This record gives sequence, C-alpha cells and structure tokens, in this order.
Amino acid sequence: MSTRRTRPAPRPPEGTPPRTELARQARAVLADAVRIAHWAAGAPAPGSSAPLAAQALERAATALELSPAQVRAGWDRARLAGLIELHGDTARPGWRLRAWDRDDSAVLRGWVALFDAWSLVHAAPEGIETGAVAEAVEAVPQVLSLLQLSAGPVPVPALLDLLAQRIAELQEERCEVPYGTGRAPLESAPADGRPAPAPTSVPAPAPAPSADRNADLDALLLDWALEGLAAVGALTLGNGHATLTPLGNWAVWVKLEQICVAAQSPAGNIEQSAADMLLGCARLTPGPARDEYRAWLAARTVGSAVAELLAVARGEDALLRGLAFEALRVVGAPAEPEVRAVADHPSLRPYALLWLAEYEGVDPDDAQEILSREEATWLWVDTAAAVADHGETGLLVRHLDSAVQGTVPALLDEVRAVGHPRTVQVLVALAAAHPDPALAKAVRRAAFQVHTGGA
Repeated sequence: MSTRRTRPAPRPPEGTPPRTELARQARAVLADAVRIAHWAAGAPAPGSSAPLAAQALERAATALELSPAQVRAGWDRARLAGLIELHGDTARPGWRLRAWDRDDSAVLRGWVALFDAWSLVHAAPEGIETGAVAEAVEAVPQVLSLLQLSAGPVPVPALLDLLAQRIAELQEERCEVPYGTGRAPLESAPADGRPAPAPTSVPAPAPAPSADRNADLDALLLDWALEGLAAVGALTLGNGHATLTPLGNWAVWVKLEQICVAAQSPAGNIEQSAADMLLGCARLTPGPARDEYRAWLAARTVGSAVAELLAVARGEDALLRGLAFEALRVVGAPAEPEVRAVADHPSLRPYALLWLAEYEGVDPDDAQEILSREEATWLWVDTAAAVADHGETGLLVRHLDSAVQGTVPALLDEVRAVGHPRTVQVLVALAAAHPDPALAKAVRRAAFQVHTGGA
C-alpha cells in the first residue's frame, strides 16, 4: 500500500463571502442572460445563430421589455455562460440553466466561464491590430494578480505600468524585433581584399513608433480591459482606480490555486503523456486522482489535452479508455463538442453517452439507463477487459454482478453477439477465476464458441 501526503483543501482569502453569497452575486450579474435563456427555451423558434436573428430579437425585446441592445448582450452572455447551447441549427437550454436556481456550483462555474470570456463580452477598440489585442489579453492576468494581492483599490497608473511591462516581456520572450528597428545586412568584403562595392540603394526603414504612441496604445488597451472586466462583474472602476469585486477576487484566487496545484503534482504526472499520467492515477482513489487530472490539465491548453485524452481512449487498453473519460469529466464543458463528436465511434460510444448524460445533469447513478442493452453489454465486456488486464481475480468475479442481464446464460448469449474484440480473452479469464466449476465450464464453452465462430 502506498502512502501519499494530501494537500489540505485551500481556504479562500479572509473576507471572501461564502459560496451562497458569491452565487447570489453571480445570479445578479447574469439576471438578464437567464431571462433571455428562459425565453429562448420556451420560444417556438428563437433563432440559433451566434447573433440572435432579427425577428427573434424583436420578439424577445417585446416579451422581456428590454431594449434590442440589452437582448443582444444578454444573449451573448447566456451563450458564453453555458445557459444556452447551440446544436447545429438549434438553440437549446444548457444544463446550467436547468440547475440555476438550485445549484450554486453550477452558477459559479457559469459566471467563471463568462469571466474567462471578458474580451468577447466587451469588443476591442476599432483600429487596433489583432496582435496588440492578443498581447493585452495575455497580460491581463498579471494585472488581476496585482489587484487581488492589493486587496483594495489600485491606481490606474500602477496597473498601466504593469500592463506595459508585461507586454514588453511577452514581446521579448517571442524575440520580436520592435517595429522600425531593422537594419540592412552588412556587405561582406571581397575575398581578394579589394574595397567593397558601394551598397545598393535600400529603402529607409519606417520610423519606430514613439514612446508616447506606445503609451497611448497601452492606456487604450488597459481602459478596454478594465471596462470589459467591469462589464462581467469582476471589478469596479472609481476615479482613477480599480477594485476587484468579491466575485472577481474569488475568481482570481481560484485561478492562482489552480496554478499551485499544477506546480505540486506529487507523482510528477504533470510532465507525462496522457497514457502515462492515467496509468499513474490508476490506483489512486477518486479524489486524489482528480487532483492529478487537474494538475495535468492546468499545464496544457484545453484543446490539446482533450485531443490527447481521446487519442488514448481510442487505443486498445480498456483501463485507459475508462480513465480518459474520468479525466474528461474534470475538463467539463470545454470537452463537450469533442466528446459529442466521438459518440458514434463503436469503442467510445458507451463512455461518450454516459459522459454527455452526466454533463447534461443526469444523476450518475441513473445515467446507465440511457444505454441500450447492446451498449451496456459492450461496456461490461470492456470493463471486464480492464479488470482482467490490470485488476485482481476477485474483481473479475464480482464484475458479474454488474451485468444488466441478471443471469449468466443470458449474459453469455448477449456477450457472444456484441462483437467486442476482447470477448474471448475476457471469458477465458472469467472461467479461470470463477470458483464454481459448472459456471466456469459454461463460460469456457462460450469462449470456445466465440473463438470458433460457432453458435
């Protein structure tokens, strides 16, 4: 048995309101978005495209007594917070909307999703290059960290200095040459020692932007960022200073804690491939395993992590397949499109359907009911293969009790028909492990029939 030091659950900063109060504040921020999401859920054809269709916009404005601009803003917020989900040409209420009034955790996750998307809520100023906007977005976490550590109002000039410094660091890390400072290449002297020919005419480089121009741009970007964060309820703006709201303070603290978890992965799984990380978590209990998944995920972009986990799930190791979907449960909403896309893959379908059911709010204990008999049987064989490869003999015998068929003969009949590639190996291992000679004989016979293609 391995012993493992567990990191105590972190406590939020002193003065942070309880989660019930934070959830109340998040509900207030998203009140219009929730109203629009409920209207869309009950409307016969609300329109599903990213910008709300013109006719639907007018109907919503009339029904909710809001201006068209308020409806459009609320619609965008509802989408970003997961209150509305777009499935092809159809808009559907998201699972968070169904849980909104009873689940504070769902509310806070929805608000954090909106907080993460602040740069989409508040459009960037016109006429600024995309690269400059991207640099500002990448530098904003430093600004938020200063606001969180200060625990009070911070003068805007201090925030501007930090933003400008962080943008300069990002440019230096990318080895970018500042605009207008390029030099013409030096001419090499001829090998025979004669004077070098006169250089050909080279157009003069464009003048470098002045320090005042850079400062003006940074100030414009900071104003945009602060207004965007204020628009989602993360901070308030005063006369020449900014202050994090309790929601914003809590959210920044959560982000910093996630970084700490990533840096303290006890087993070193943070640097491993997805397959090695999952194997390293195989014998952990669910809580510590989820901590490892979070640490591994925090060190990667969501897209690359989900792609790597699904690639492992498509492999031959059934244990890794199941663990990959456990890790995807930690990813949550960002993994939903990719999981839905693999639901037609034969080996992944049962796992994907269960994941989607739980994501949509079905109780995990009831989620099995959404599987067809054939899908449930396929999953039983796949799980048995994982146990046979990595588990103990007793576990394989006890796995019989989880079959939906109820009787061993019925199970064997359906297992033979389901076509799982590991059926023979599973049945042979089960026959070798089971203490009942008669049952073991029946299982061996079934394995032989599958192997030879007999009935």
